[in-house]
Amino acid sequence: MPQQSWSRGSTLWALGILIALLAAGRLLELWISARHTRALKPLGAVEHGRSHFPIFVALHVAFPLALSAEVVYGGARPGVLAPVWFGLFVAAQLLRYSAIRALGEYWNVRVWVVPGMHPVRSGPYRFLRHPNYVAVAIELLAAALFLGAWWSAVVFSALNLTALAVRIPVEERALTEASGPKPRP
Repeated sequence: MPQQSWSRGSTLWALGILIALLAAGRLLELWISARHTRALKPLGAVEHGRSHFPIFVALHVAFPLALSAEVVYGGARPGVLAPVWFGLFVAAQLLRYSAIRALGEYWNVRVWVVPGMHPVRSGPYRFLRHPNYVAVAIELLAAALFLGAWWSAVVFSALNLTALAVRIPVEERALTEASGPKPRP
């Protein structure tokens, strides 16, 4: 199979489109999250893990900047697998928005838990405990590799996994506390 050759101009166009998609997705998610927060607060929702949220903000702001730097200054270019990586990027979006839909008003970029709520077991939650986090992990990897930005792929995947190592236990504890003790068999 011949090596795919992307010019600097076509790579910059691809970078611009990818960053626009990432930014539009994040802005939509922040809007949905704010709307859900307003609906959850009157139900007695309590926020957990507030202190680690800035880590996620920094990660999601720094990622497109690093990606841009690697393409513009580091010379990263898409390779022959670019269509596969872009397909995986699109699949990650589908997984994320199916997770958002399954959680409904309970989905949030922060950890808001309503007392008495139980973990959702519909949609992708039938198969995955944290499909939204899986989607983000795939998205970061696939977006970077689509552009041939290996450093961004490795560094931001590692940073995301580190942040999730903090967040997931916070979320699990909050859900366990909210749903109360499990009945004994």
